[in-house]
Amino acid sequence: MNTIDVNCDMGEGMDNDIFLMPFISSTNIACGYHAGNTDTMKRMVELALQYQVAIGAHPGFNDKENFGRNEVELSPLQLFDVVAQQIFTLQKICNEFGTSIHHIKPHGALYNMAAKDAIMSSVIVKAIHEINNNFIVYGLSGSYLISEAAKIGLKTANEVFADRTYQNDGTLTSRKLANALITDVEISIKQVIQMVQKHCVISVSGNIIGIKADTICIHGDGKYAVTFAKKIAESLKENNIELKAI
Repeated sequence: MNTIDVNCDMGEGMDNDIFLMPFISSTNIACGYHAGNTDTMKRMVELALQYQVAIGAHPGFNDKENFGRNEVELSPLQLFDVVAQQIFTLQKICNEFGTSIHHIKPHGALYNMAAKDAIMSSVIVKAIHEINNNFIVYGLSGSYLISEAAKIGLKTANEVFADRTYQNDGTLTSRKLANALITDVEISIKQVIQMVQKHCVISVSGNIIGIKADTICIHGDGKYAVTFAKKIAESLKENNIELKAI
């Protein structure tokens, strides 16, 4: 039986975290910069342990006003510190619960910028490696975040998206554009199954783009997040694909 990880960005102030947990295998917990705080991080770690979901740190730019979705220019040292500080914060909380971080997935603009920038990705993965070289790096399928992590021996997970559309170069359609989000659950399911079984996705222009899928993201702040998660989990089971953390 094939297996696939399904991850979700959580602890970002939404009220649906507990309802999403039964349908995912990994959670990416906001570490207080773009969203969240100590209390939400503790609650998310508790929920993850309760539902046996792998715990991930979800570091973003220190920009709650824009939910970490605006690009921020930082020096390499500043970028290193931004990533490291957030991982340390969540790891300290994990230690209190006798558990550990499983993976790291950057958030928002930090994620998208790193996907296209080898130097930026190099700084991010060096910060991760310095803290714990057993952490798995979640990054956009085929992106610099994946290749730079692999260069220094970090485990990686190529990430694909259930609720986002793709450009011809394999990047995600900008949220500034009207067609960036998928809101039809049937379209989402079709895209997910195609990415997992056929290793490709159809771009907004109709082109077939090769893609590697190790983990599927569902955004927890999406309007239909719980419905998407439930239906995708059901569809994976129907297609003999097991939901399992990496």
